[in-house]
Amino acid sequence: MWVRLGVFVLWLIHFLPFRVIVFIGNGLGSLLYLLAADRRRVGAINIKLCFPEMSDKARKTLMRDHFRMFARSLIERSILWWSKPERISSLIRVEGVEHFDAIKGQSAILLTPHFVGMDAGGQWIAQHTDTVCMYANQKNIYLTDLLLKKRARFRNQYLYSRQQGLRPIIKGMRSGMPFIYPPDQDQGVKDGAFIPFFGVPAATMTSVSRIAQMTGAKVVPSVTRVLPGGEGYVLTFYPAWENYPSGDDMLDAQRMNEFIECRVREMPEQYFWLHKRFKTRPQGEERFY
Repeated sequence: MWVRLGVFVLWLIHFLPFRVIVFIGNGLGSLLYLLAADRRRVGAINIKLCFPEMSDKARKTLMRDHFRMFARSLIERSILWWSKPERISSLIRVEGVEHFDAIKGQSAILLTPHFVGMDAGGQWIAQHTDTVCMYANQKNIYLTDLLLKKRARFRNQYLYSRQQGLRPIIKGMRSGMPFIYPPDQDQGVKDGAFIPFFGVPAATMTSVSRIAQMTGAKVVPSVTRVLPGGEGYVLTFYPAWENYPSGDDMLDAQRMNEFIECRVREMPEQYFWLHKRFKTRPQGEERFY
């Protein structure tokens, strides 16, 4: 009931001017910072691990800013889910579009780290090409169905659960659809390894280079920045990585983490700090959370 009510309120919000929606998101973020003590603690631990040189005051300010950005990403999904394509496109400026155009119709991996604007960038991509991607089931079935429906509202977006494995993903890539892949959450080390992230060993998927090897895919990173006020977003496509895969999965995963680190340093308030990025620890190491 409460989930459906929340979705209804979100639907109503999409009729408002974008600057008003931004104002609501910022206000909600300030409120969540006060109320979501568990998530605030997770975020604070992550930031301290990644920025040990930062003062306590600066880390607290960063955490507040992140909650506002995170809440904005939630509220602004009202536009992504219900507004017309023209409104969405008007809010997104694209840089490096030539790198995106270069892989159309080819086997490719669009590497999309977990920044708060990633859904906006994903909707722009969905308007311009068919894609394949994976999703995680939500605890609420209604919410899972809604997310799938809204993420696939443009063109042909083929979404597969993690339980379905990589086979349908590989098939889609070989037919010329890029694979939208967010690689930077802790999924354990069964299909990965401990690779430094800001100097801290982090369970990191090594599958990006293996998939690229199997399919001959180019890897093109894409990162979406949320702009201040009502200015919208900037979606940046980076040049396809050269000499990738290298033949060494560990070195390739390290290259990926270093790339994400650089982007985080550019806009630290927009990285998804509320996920337990360092949950899996090497044997014998104390847990952080």
